[in-house]
Amino acid sequence: MTSSTPAAPRGRERRKRDSRVGDKIFMNLSRGSGILLLVVMAAIAGFLTWRSAVALTKNEGNFLTTFEWTPDAPEPVFGIAVLAFGTIVSALIAMLIAVPVAIGIALFISHYAPRRIAQPFAYLVDLLAAVPSIIYGLWGALFLVPHLSGLNSWLDEFLGWTYIFDQSRAGTTPRNLFTVGILLAIMILPIITAVSREVFRQVPRMHEEAALALGATRWEMIRTSVLPFGRPGIISASMLGLGRALGETIAVAVVLSSSNVLSLHLLDPGGGTFAQNIALKFNEAQPFGRDALMASGLVLFVITLLVNGAARLIVARRKEYSGANA
Repeated sequence: MTSSTPAAPRGRERRKRDSRVGDKIFMNLSRGSGILLLVVMAAIAGFLTWRSAVALTKNEGNFLTTFEWTPDAPEPVFGIAVLAFGTIVSALIAMLIAVPVAIGIALFISHYAPRRIAQPFAYLVDLLAAVPSIIYGLWGALFLVPHLSGLNSWLDEFLGWTYIFDQSRAGTTPRNLFTVGILLAIMILPIITAVSREVFRQVPRMHEEAALALGATRWEMIRTSVLPFGRPGIISASMLGLGRALGETIAVAVVLSSSNVLSLHLLDPGGGTFAQNIALKFNEAQPFGRDALMASGLVLFVITLLVNGAARLIVARRKEYSGANA
């Protein structure tokens, strides 16, 4: 009588072999996706660099310090001084307003609000993130701008001594960088709130209970357990919001009264941003003018990469204090 190999070991070997094939397929797909992303990024950078080089070689002004933007003139002169200032200032205003408010809303949803209130409130915040930019822009132009005249007058009266809130032309319509910053803050608020909320919900329950058992109040528990654990997530959420603020186009174009004037008076109309300038002038620009716009787009591309790189470094430095490994 001949002995036969048991079926169970044979079945296990077949499943192990199938799982190894599946692992290899998944690994290759993941690796291919990563390589494809790098190729796309390199292609974008190469295209922008090529078109920018064409424009910069014929520019009669200093690209970094010139205020004018006349690339289609007989003697092309263009620079990004006004655009860089407007982009960075409006994004900083948005971050100063949005980040503290977003953290407060996220803490309220995750640690203070009853469940029957927290879930609809969280859904409402997530819904705001899906509102198109043009809707925010129309709302800003038709509602926000008229209703900010009083705030601008108050800031000019009581904080005008700070120079940045000194309104040199009183009574003008507040289509300025300050209004743009407020609008951008409203737009990025849902993104930062949603990510921060999910990070706060990942805090180990034993950390919170240990703090409360030692006699900490709820705020002390949040300050000592929740915020340190969620700090890398807050930074990542803030960088996501900052990325949108830096690249926002339509809403800024609708609200801001653009000009080639660089003014430290944030309440005065004028200024501009990279994305807004590209959106407004691309259709009417000649081929050389479009190359100049590509050069400004390359600067925005580099700024975005630097912001994300800085965020990764900050998260890496703060990781040991997050409490994730405790």
